[in-house]
Amino acid sequence: MILSGLVSGNLLSQAPAVIKIDFDRKIGEVDPHIYGGFLESMVVYRGVYEPSSPLADENGFRKDFIQLIKELKIPVVRWPGGNFVSGYNWEDGIGPKDQRPARLDLAWHRVESNQMGTDEYVKLCNLIGAENFICINAGTGTLDDARHWVEYCNVEKGTYYSDLRRKYGNEKPFNVKYWSLGNEIDGPWQMGQKNAEDYCKFALEAAKLIQWADKNVKLVADAASNYKPDNNWIDWDDYVLQHMVGNIDYLSVHRYATEALAGDRSFSGMMSLGLDVDKKIDMVKALIEKAMMKSGSTRPVYISFDEWSGGGNSLTGSLMVAQHLNSFIRHADIVKMANMTMLSSLVGNSPDGDFKNALFQSFYLYSNNCHGTSLDVYANCEKYSNNTFKDIPYLDVTAVLNDSAKMLVVNVINKHETKDIPADIVLQTGDFTGSAKVNEVNGKAPTSSNTKTEEAVSINTREIKFKGNTINYSFPSHSFTQLEIPIK
Repeated sequence: MILSGLVSGNLLSQAPAVIKIDFDRKIGEVDPHIYGGFLESMVVYRGVYEPSSPLADENGFRKDFIQLIKELKIPVVRWPGGNFVSGYNWEDGIGPKDQRPARLDLAWHRVESNQMGTDEYVKLCNLIGAENFICINAGTGTLDDARHWVEYCNVEKGTYYSDLRRKYGNEKPFNVKYWSLGNEIDGPWQMGQKNAEDYCKFALEAAKLIQWADKNVKLVADAASNYKPDNNWIDWDDYVLQHMVGNIDYLSVHRYATEALAGDRSFSGMMSLGLDVDKKIDMVKALIEKAMMKSGSTRPVYISFDEWSGGGNSLTGSLMVAQHLNSFIRHADIVKMANMTMLSSLVGNSPDGDFKNALFQSFYLYSNNCHGTSLDVYANCEKYSNNTFKDIPYLDVTAVLNDSAKMLVVNVINKHETKDIPADIVLQTGDFTGSAKVNEVNGKAPTSSNTKTEEAVSINTREIKFKGNTINYSFPSHSFTQLEIPIK
């Protein structure tokens, strides 16, 4: 019996993985807003807004940063926080630069110069072609602070704050569409921490006044961010949704997935974290469905996963980016916005010019190529387990069908550190054309990282030919592979 088990296991390990794709099994449209970024004040003065740099443009922004970020086609940028915003007075950041006060930022124990404020943020978004997403101060801030900020940004003219904006050089309104009703306000690390009841009282009134100021805005409420073993974060989300469904458009989910590993930073540990992201999304989706059904509201609520991180500039970090984006694509029916922490982490910074770091490579392939309908993919492959998760598939697979471009995009992460994994990709409906473009992000080792002079983690591209509706392909160890497959 022992021998039989060993033989069976060896035979299974030698069989190719199977990936089945059916065009009729649709999850939902992939919203381009999942390729958004997040900028907090503490990072904008390091490589983004640097008027003293010889690489700065006339607005004070690093031209090298702008050029690279534009390649990523970032659709939306969340600003100014983050923990910082819970003590932020937005009026400190408008008007003549030499009259703006320097303030003590208690969130990050630094001095905030307020040299980059609302007008500069909007200018940055215009430069990279992104929409605005402003987070209000729900900690130390007031309802007046919130409504006046919307007035400053979105009212054309004829009021105190709209005319102030015009006085400072912006005659046309900014028309900021997305407004978040605070940041992580359940957390004890937050200035003005609130319990769920007090948060909802504030957020409901803020939502009302913001929408009275501009009926066209979209509102984002706070989910919990204080993930403890007792799972009280679920109760917070449930309470907020029960009280705010019908008045909001998104629930803001923040998750830095490494928290799930209890200190494990091994490659196999990091490669399991896509499961943590999936589990958080699944739970919040169920709570949204519960609240919608209970309230009878017809105003949809989606997830804005507006803080997440890929980690540092390494191949492991690049594969972490791919795991998150695969999870968002896999949940395309409910995740309609996501913002990576930080936007600046997608490029490498150096005094003599920014460069494409490891995270840039995988993000680029998703943001440029993965548009269309997310498909429900069947994948069967070898699995492993660790102290946190059981039955972790070595292959993490998503597929996006772009009908208009007649293109199927298949994203495959091989999470095995040393082993290539052969797989049969089977198209169950429709027809392949017999050729595909393969984009592979890889490096010599999971720790490989990029510098200004060496691109150790890069995108390698080649064409492959095949017959019929099955592609036999071996996915290299520790890699992200994207196949662009034309369809008839």
